[in-house]
Amino acid sequence: MTMRPDDHRRKWDKNEYQKLAQERLLNQTAPKEEEPVQRENLKRRDYKVDLDSKLGKSVVINKNTPTSQSGGYYCNVCDCVVKDSINFLDHINGKKHQRNLGMSMKVERSTVDQVKERFQQNKKKMEEKQKDYELDKRLREAKEEEDRYKEHRKEKRKERKRKAEENGSGGNDFANGLPDDMAAIMGFSGFGGSKKNS
Repeated sequence: MTMRPDDHRRKWDKNEYQKLAQERLLNQTAPKEEEPVQRENLKRRDYKVDLDSKLGKSVVINKNTPTSQSGGYYCNVCDCVVKDSINFLDHINGKKHQRNLGMSMKVERSTVDQVKERFQQNKKKMEEKQKDYELDKRLREAKEEEDRYKEHRKEKRKERKRKAEENGSGGNDFANGLPDDMAAIMGFSGFGGSKKNS
């Protein structure tokens, strides 16, 4: 370094800074010893998401209320509050939440055997639903049959009553057992079922 009186600029030691730059490059290109984080594949939830428990309820919230009890839906995995149910569902299905659960967004590929097994399970469910439907159908048919039988009996009773009236009984066996003059003395000629006796 020459120090001339008219040269007031600061001079740098180029060799020293060249050495520092080389070391920095070596540190950056050197392989790091950190292992990549192995995450599980995406799995189906084994619990039901509770969206209805706070529906229609009023809650008083102040400064001291913990975030888990404040308004909205609280995610205890991510420690955040989401204001409405649609955004909460988006959050729990999202990448950030799944990462905090220790899962990647990759889905395990199913084998042919797993697919066949799933088809068998779905077929059994459909058969059970069909049985339930057939049971409901049979119960409904039995009730209709019973209603038809009751209606038939009612019609038979009406038919018998009508035939009895046509035969002259008038629906009053007590008055018909007495002679006409005795019935007139007693003050009744019938119960209003027929006008033949009057």
